Amino acid sequence: MKKIGFLSFGHWTPSPQSQTRSASDALLQSIELAVAAEELGADGAYFRVHHFARQLASPFPLLAAVGARTSRIEIGTAVIDMRYENPLYMAEDAGAADLIAGGRLQLGISRGSPEQVIDGWRYFGYQPAEGETDADMARRHAQVFLEVLKGEGFAQPNPQPMFPNPPGLLRVEPHSPGLRDRIWWGSATNATAVWAAKLGMNLQSSTLKFDESGQPLHIQQAEQIRAFRDAWKEAGHTREPRVSVSRSIFPIVSDLDRMYFGRDSSEDQFGYIEPGTRAVFGRSYAAEPEKLVKELAKDEAIAEADTLLLTIPNQLGVDYCAHCIEAVLKYVAPELGWR
Repeated sequence: MKKIGFLSFGHWTPSPQSQTRSASDALLQSIELAVAAEELGADGAYFRVHHFARQLASPFPLLAAVGARTSRIEIGTAVIDMRYENPLYMAEDAGAADLIAGGRLQLGISRGSPEQVIDGWRYFGYQPAEGETDADMARRHAQVFLEVLKGEGFAQPNPQPMFPNPPGLLRVEPHSPGLRDRIWWGSATNATAVWAAKLGMNLQSSTLKFDESGQPLHIQQAEQIRAFRDAWKEAGHTREPRVSVSRSIFPIVSDLDRMYFGRDSSEDQFGYIEPGTRAVFGRSYAAEPEKLVKELAKDEAIAEADTLLLTIPNQLGVDYCAHCIEAVLKYVAPELGWR
């Protein structure tokens, strides 16, 4: 049994070929797709965060809106780039959104991927400390965020406050109990997966990973997941961790599917995501359900994970994206024992 959700990058473009032509379209359609996914029986609605781009950016207003319109589905990110974040303000936003959603947030955070502008986090007022890299800064921000989410007081109260304070040191409010256990780290390497396990974060592994062995993505991811679980056990955490992988999966069950994705099945690709960093990009799975079931049964990383995030082509519109999700839930998941 697996939890199955969708992952949207929230692209928008004014092109007449797009069903998502504005930022407003991207946001409102994201809410409607989450509602539709819940009605179809999907388990999660996840959103990517990119800055300086015609994509979804600030996630918490969207997460809160989805939380207010749904009642069961998990609501998450994959991922928030921590180079851009004020950890304390983020803890306030996350606490508020989680309380609105009734404790359904599943926040994926990470160093992030290469952005649209050079060192974009500098425009947000952040820069690495002396001797730090931007990745170090992201991990530092993440650790502060995790500490604040514990809900322990740390701030000295004003002796003459405008409103009465509870006794002792003060914490960031609103605090949402349990959210600390629902933070995920989007890891591109085995080493950062181990680091995340030691800190008690769940693991997200996407359709892209730094190439560490030359093996296909699913094999490298499976090794990463096993390293994560070994580190989790060694750290002595008492709860079971969660692990998600993302995949592009399109069952071809109509002529429209065949027109869009009939030639989309592919092999993994290797390339450079940034200078000096070779990565492996995962293939798309697009075929008739019977063939898809056979292909996906060989995916070692999906077998290792408890959560599968389906990347959806959001610019094709809410109805078509809901159709893609439904086709996986109806024709593929039961045959593989995911349902």
